Amino acid sequence: MNLEIGLEEPLIGGVMLLSSTDTGRILSQEAGYGMLVLFGLAWIGLGVWWGRRATTYDGFAVAGRNVGLALGTATAVATWVTSNTTMLAPQFALQLGLWGALAYSTASFGLFAFAPLSGRIRRLMPHGYTAVEFVRRRYGRLGSIPFLIISLFYALTWLISMAMAGGKLLNALSGIPYEVGMTVVLVVCVLYTLFGGMYAVIGTDFIQSIIILVGLVVVAIAVLAHVDVADVHQKLQADRPMLLSILFPAALMALFNNMLFGFGEIFHSNVWWSRAFAMREGIGPKAYLLGGLLWLPVPIVAGFLGLAAPALGIGVSQPDTVGPMVAATLLGTGGALLVFVVVFCSLASSIDSLLAATSDLVVNDIAEPIAGQMMSIQATDAIKRRWSLFAIIGLGVITWCAAYPNIGTLATVLFFAGPMVGSCIWPIIGGLYFRRSSPIAACAAMVAGTSLGLVAYFMIGWFVASLVGAAVSGVVFLIAMVFYPDDFDFKLLSDSPDAPLAVGSADVAPIDPDGRGGMVGDSRVGGETR
Repeated sequence: MNLEIGLEEPLIGGVMLLSSTDTGRILSQEAGYGMLVLFGLAWIGLGVWWGRRATTYDGFAVAGRNVGLALGTATAVATWVTSNTTMLAPQFALQLGLWGALAYSTASFGLFAFAPLSGRIRRLMPHGYTAVEFVRRRYGRLGSIPFLIISLFYALTWLISMAMAGGKLLNALSGIPYEVGMTVVLVVCVLYTLFGGMYAVIGTDFIQSIIILVGLVVVAIAVLAHVDVADVHQKLQADRPMLLSILFPAALMALFNNMLFGFGEIFHSNVWWSRAFAMREGIGPKAYLLGGLLWLPVPIVAGFLGLAAPALGIGVSQPDTVGPMVAATLLGTGGALLVFVVVFCSLASSIDSLLAATSDLVVNDIAEPIAGQMMSIQATDAIKRRWSLFAIIGLGVITWCAAYPNIGTLATVLFFAGPMVGSCIWPIIGGLYFRRSSPIAACAAMVAGTSLGLVAYFMIGWFVASLVGAAVSGVVFLIAMVFYPDDFDFKLLSDSPDAPLAVGSADVAPIDPDGRGGMVGDSRVGGETR
């Protein structure tokens, strides 16, 4: 049984999604364009101002590795309060009921779990830049190739879903064409990330997190003032009791699926690793713990909007816009403006983070190895900074091309990557804590988990794909680690990577049996490859 969330299936969980497209716009197009210009110029200006400190590549990529607790917590909250939180949480509640709203809140467990991991990452790799760099130095090419593919695919998927959300939001609130809204949001984020890198990202995240949290509190209070919770419960119990059932099968599977998806997202994504490298030592665990606590109630509050929609008889043409539409309809023009501000900030805080973190992958794990191994080019600070600019622009262009057709909903786009990120959970945990974790175990776990998870995605539905991917990956990783154990020395990760060795040099190490020798980022010390 496929309960795929999509426009082509208007009846899910007993909720008929009205296909009326004549719902009145809450804001005029002129107001929408005005807000776009206002916030676009504001974020670009802030990006330029914050980015003045990004004078080196280290500053551009990891903010000088000196981010404190306040900024660290704020960037964790702002990045995790994506448009998926403010738009998908209501969609989950609308289509999967109470469990749907709670399912999205389980993503906070990923932040809690990553808190101790971030501290260990910072200690093991004080000079690191990316998650792929860790996997390459821990597992060699055998583990880094599938991990790099998964990381890039997921980052692009998340970017595309964010761009789509921007277009959908502006169209739902003010009638601005989807293509125009999507393009403007993406261009604004590309521009200010270009100017300031991680300094601009974290600086704007601080302001965005305050706006998001305050805005959501105001929206929640205003909605509760207009809606009687008892009436909503009574209406749902009478007309759509399945949404209140604790035994709704698809919703229960979505609960655990989303939790594992959240673990996989955070554990593997360079968005979170780059922040772990950027924070001062000892700050990461506290920042991620506080970020998770602040984020936990957000999807529950947003999910209530989805539950209120059928009870209030509000027609929804696209399920992933139900949250903004309910808030804007109940609260009028003021509510629409507030929703616009909150979702625009959540979009910007995620898109800029993805652009910066993914450009680090492109520079450090693709461009630099190619330049060093194939062209004998040593990547200087200035060269890497220039490559970052090209990477950010290229990522923006690819995202725009993929988001322009507006195919599918946010859930179908984002959760397609679920089994991939779920398959990375155990290789990351094992690689950080266990010496016996081997390249063969990591590669086999990621390939098997991704493959069978995607089969489940198409054969069953998105709500089990991450669950299957993580489960298969865990079993394969454990078995392979038993039969093909490693004996890794974690001290090797603390070495500062040297400049790439010239091709043909007598110092270039041969490929060793575990696949870690002779790679860019490795150094030769006393005849041993590090």
